[in-house]
Amino acid sequence: MQYNVLYHRSKSQIVFYMRKIIHVDMDAFYASVEQKDNPSLRGRPVVVGGRPDSRGVVAAASYEAREYGIHSAMPCSQAYRLCPQTIFIRPRFEAYKQISQQIREIFNEFTDSIEPLSLDEAYLDVTENKLNQVSATIIAQEIRKRIFERTGLTASAGVSYNKFLAKTASDINKPNGIKVILPEEGEEFVATLPIGKFYGIGKATEQRMHTFGIINGADLKTKSLQFLSEKFGKSADYFYKIARGIDDREVKVSRKRKSLGNESTFADDIDDIDLLLEKLAKQTQNLAQTLEKRELQGKTITVKVKYDNFQQITRSKTLNHATDNYDQIFNVAKRLLLNTDAGKRKVRLLGVSLSSFTDEEILLAVQLELDLQIEN
Repeated sequence: MQYNVLYHRSKSQIVFYMRKIIHVDMDAFYASVEQKDNPSLRGRPVVVGGRPDSRGVVAAASYEAREYGIHSAMPCSQAYRLCPQTIFIRPRFEAYKQISQQIREIFNEFTDSIEPLSLDEAYLDVTENKLNQVSATIIAQEIRKRIFERTGLTASAGVSYNKFLAKTASDINKPNGIKVILPEEGEEFVATLPIGKFYGIGKATEQRMHTFGIINGADLKTKSLQFLSEKFGKSADYFYKIARGIDDREVKVSRKRKSLGNESTFADDIDDIDLLLEKLAKQTQNLAQTLEKRELQGKTITVKVKYDNFQQITRSKTLNHATDNYDQIFNVAKRLLLNTDAGKRKVRLLGVSLSSFTDEEILLAVQLELDLQIEN
């Protein structure tokens, strides 16, 4: 993508439209790694996640599995019902992290302006780049080529003038594809985009928008900022701009971890408070060890509980000092847990986390590493 089009807008908006953003998204990353490392899995439906007879969720599904309607975050038991011949594999996060680091090194060959979103996707700002290449499209193609040559995995890419459009574009020609949205195409592209495809709009917001007659970007554009503020609060400005193809968020070179935690989904619901406290103690021990290893200290301790009816609640307390000490964290976490209905009601998930770090560690947050811990 090489920009030659300038709009009759303010200087700041002209600079905005001249940005060159790439969103790179690995194709079914975890499942693809497993198929690469084990050739017998190639061409077969593969799910990385929990066991089919557990409460685990799907972290990644191969494209063969997706043909049966299996997708990430789906309960593994449901995935099994959709496709009994699916092969279920436990995650190997160390393997995924290692390959993710190789991919990050490739990104660094083109630019230092990298914002990782997870192990398998990132934004790159290549407006200025190490190759002095004017075409973001050529850079995206070369990145995908190098990823395949060095890892044997495929990646898809979206190229545009802002993060929203680049991320949306990367999904269009998956797997192993590329999509470019030029500045003169942005508003028209957004106009035809279903609201459910907008990044940042979940199922609940999509349904709510439908009640107001907002089905696609064109419908969203007809709504005033005042209307959106009344109906959607703090998200109004984002929705208003996106409907016009505007997203002025910068590519953030570093992402700071806001919290660190440990949680488990139990194979069977637990209503024994002593057993829950035992689980909490083990989780806190794991958390304290990780904090020590990463030289992190925080002030806010949070306990998360999900009951057997899927209702989820959290309880938090902020200390007047930072800590990574097991005893201090557990004593607070214990009081927080006892301030819930745990023990009186059955619990299917329990977790503890620490936040408000004094010196936040800059790293790649791996949320699934927490979400996929399933008690046997």
